[in-house]
Amino acid sequence: MDTLTPFPRPDLSVFDAARARQNQLTKPPGSLGVLEDVACRFAAWQRRVKPAPLAPAITVFAADHGVAEDGVSAFPQAVTAEMVKNFAAGGAAICVLARANAARLEVVDVGVAFPLDAALPIVHAKVAKGSANLAREAALTDEQLAAALEAGAAAARRAIDAGAKLLVAGDMGIANTTPSAALICAYAGLAIDDVVGRGTGVDDAGLARKRAAVAAGLARVDGQHLSPMQTLAELGGLEIAAIAGFYLEGARLSVPSLVDGFIATAAALAACRIEPALGDWLMASHVSQETGHALAIQALGLTPLVDLRMRLGEGSGAAVCLPLIAQAIALHNEMATFAEAGVSDAL
Repeated sequence: MDTLTPFPRPDLSVFDAARARQNQLTKPPGSLGVLEDVACRFAAWQRRVKPAPLAPAITVFAADHGVAEDGVSAFPQAVTAEMVKNFAAGGAAICVLARANAARLEVVDVGVAFPLDAALPIVHAKVAKGSANLAREAALTDEQLAAALEAGAAAARRAIDAGAKLLVAGDMGIANTTPSAALICAYAGLAIDDVVGRGTGVDDAGLARKRAAVAAGLARVDGQHLSPMQTLAELGGLEIAAIAGFYLEGARLSVPSLVDGFIATAAALAACRIEPALGDWLMASHVSQETGHALAIQALGLTPLVDLRMRLGEGSGAAVCLPLIAQAIALHNEMATFAEAGVSDAL
């Protein structure tokens, strides 16, 4: 992953020009609400007053987590590999949503613990067979972190080379809400009880184990004055790091990302702490039902487009928002101005 090239910025002069166009369209100014903001942001990102039609690419990163051994998930770790096979067969929710939105879909194994057939139609980029247990030791070595970040960056480059103008990262990894919660607590300074939720549906005992694991991880690194990158290595996971690399590389290549749910937001928070300018290239899709997600979005300084009470992951919440964004761009580009329609602008 390139860490030397200066980070680009959206073109604010194009944003202003797009806003001026919005004010000339045949409607009361501001009457399309957030849709106007969305279109103007895409104009600034693409540096064209009329942005190109939406061309989304969804990449799902899969990995396992050592902290699963502490009983923090309602599902066994084998489910990660089983779901990757389901993705490859086209049967998962994100597969359906990708088809419905004509979105490019790629699945990347960066750290699934169980073996996967080399013939499976996914990207085989396994860094390790899962992370270490963050409650007891660093989840990732420096070398593993670097490899995961690069796997995410490479996925972003593939998507952009294929024509993507918007990136969506999805996740698959049993127990991955635990490292995500730990990262959100560490980066945003939030209380464990405000962030750690039930994930895939753990009972009260499971929730207590999950909170204890996060508390142990945070206590283990307390007082170490870690850099954002070191925090990601200590408390994160391979797919979380890959998503962070995905976001960073997309922005470096001037392509924005639509942030999905709890895990994707934890990755975005990590990436923004590593490179604060990344925040200009992110849009929040939805607010998850998972405890702490709304607080994590606030820590990013973003506002979600919708609240549909979703908590699936996989990139599904972001994918559901793609038609909304496509319509915002179409309205901006195709509506007539008052002058073009011969309509008085005194609405």
